[in-house]
Amino acid sequence: MLILASQSPRRRELLTMLGLEFEIETADLDEAMDPALPPETEVARVCEAKARAVARNHPDDLILSADTIVVVDGAVLGKPHSPAEAKAMLRRLSGRRHTVMTAFCLLQNGAADVHVEQTHLRFKPLSDAEIDAYIATGSPLDKAGAYGIQDQAAVFVEALEGDYYTVMGLPLCALVKCLRRRGVAVLGAVEP
Repeated sequence: MLILASQSPRRRELLTMLGLEFEIETADLDEAMDPALPPETEVARVCEAKARAVARNHPDDLILSADTIVVVDGAVLGKPHSPAEAKAMLRRLSGRRHTVMTAFCLLQNGAADVHVEQTHLRFKPLSDAEIDAYIATGSPLDKAGAYGIQDQAAVFVEALEGDYYTVMGLPLCALVKCLRRRGVAVLGAVEP
């Protein structure tokens, strides 16, 4: 059985889109990252910790966890805790290039396969009115970097280099390759 160790509605939608059957179970754990360590190291560590926490209850199942962060000037932007923090994040991203990193972990029988995918984006300059209108939707408060590329914030993106789905929170191309190597059929195919 595939267990998704995430509460993200976007990750649920993406796995459903692929036609995969799965259950959801999450673990409550500290997702704080050490700012002294490289962001890709920390996002991978947190992602694997989520999978291992859920695997305690499902030792034989295939666990999929993921974690997404936004990185600008070496600083990690997680989910904002307030509208004011969301506004500060969006101002920081305005007219700038940044990187979205999504780590995913496939864990089964104690063996973890952790990948970190990166997509680079550039936002157009944002007006205060745009930022305020977007924050008023409520959407930024549950997303890393205070935006969702799949919602109204799509109009902020001037350029994107990499996998769009990495920005949504689950890099599908890389994930499907890993699932197929583990014998999970996706679109009727598995790796030899």
